[in-house]
Amino acid sequence: MAKNSKSIPGRGLRVADQIQRDLSVIISAELKDPRVGMITLTEVQVTPDYAHAKVFFTTLRDAPDQVAATLNCLNKAAGFLRMHLGKCLHIHTLPQLHFLHDTSTMNGIAMSKLIDQAIASNSAQDIAEHGNLQESDLKD
Repeated sequence: MAKNSKSIPGRGLRVADQIQRDLSVIISAELKDPRVGMITLTEVQVTPDYAHAKVFFTTLRDAPDQVAATLNCLNKAAGFLRMHLGKCLHIHTLPQLHFLHDTSTMNGIAMSKLIDQAIASNSAQDIAEHGNLQESDLKD
């Protein structure tokens, strides 16, 4: 048996993945607070000593007031969720849960809009400089 988790490659990632799967089920089945609504757990990061876990989530609507209410509710329910997680997950140290809103989706959408705007302005500039594009130019 290994004395510490560093001798077992990838164990932290497997534990984080299992926490994510179990928490998804627990939140949908056991957490009855209507403020939580429909959330998706996008990632769980566990410290090397398994003392803390950052749980990243997104909401169906990323309105700031809804995100704040969901975040507040999840952080208040962290002890309840940890208790239910302990029934599913059998490890020596059960991590404290810290919920954080995942903004990567919103950042990706914003970048995609910027790229679309850059492409549109570049196409408009090409049309202004070279006149109408020929059909053969569009195929290249």
